[in-house]
Order: sequence, then structure tokens, then C-alpha cells
Amino acid sequence: MAQYRQSRIAEEIKKNLDKIIREELRDPRLSGTFSITRVEPTRDLRSAKIYVSVLEEEKLDDLLKALKGAAGLLRRELGYTLTIRYTPELFFLPDTSIAYGMHIAKVIKEVMDKEGQTPKNDNNQPE
Repeated sequence: MAQYRQSRIAEEIKKNLDKIIREELRDPRLSGTFSITRVEPTRDLRSAKIYVSVLEEEKLDDLLKALKGAAGLLRRELGYTLTIRYTPELFFLPDTSIAYGMHIAKVIKEVMDKEGQTPKNDNNQPE
């Protein structure tokens, strides 16, 4: 039951943080295309890791610095919207899963092109 509550609160944090960042923060470093991909709160809900993905990889460091600098303000604003006893401390981390997935797809495509193969149909039916 606690896991279900933890995942619900993670989704609320993600939704509310995205809204707060886009509407209330006026930092020019936050003007790029980014998204909060996932939120991992601790079991006691005292802290949360916020994973951020950015479209332009060179802007990731500036984005993380801006978010870490605004963490106190974001935590306070988040405390107004959440109805839990303690507002979690926010830690912003880069999410590299999308870039890693794109890299794996590129490697698979290169191998397939090198061998001159196309993906086969697993149903054993003619294409």
C-alpha cells in the first residue's frame, strides 16, 4: 500500500513541479525544451530525485544549475500544492535514458546495415 501512495505522490510532484517551473520561474536558462521524465521520492517522502531530460545536450549543465539554484523556491511552492506532512527536498539529476536509447537504436541500425539485413518477421509468414 505504501508503494502505491509513493507513486501517486511522485506523479503529483512531477505534475506540479512542471507547472511551477513553466509558469513562475523567469530564468533564461530554463527557456529551452526540457521535461521532467520521472520523480523518485524516498520511502519516507523527505526527499525526491527529479530526473530532467533536455533536447539540446549542451544546455543540460545550465539547466541543472538553474534548477538547483531554484530548488528552495520550488520546494516552497510545491508545499503549497501538496497535502502531505513534509514537502520533500528536491535533487535534480540528468536523465540519460533517452540519449542511451537513441544510441542503442543507432548501433543496431549500423549493424543491420553492415550485414545487409532487414528486420525479420517473427510470425514465420511471408511478408
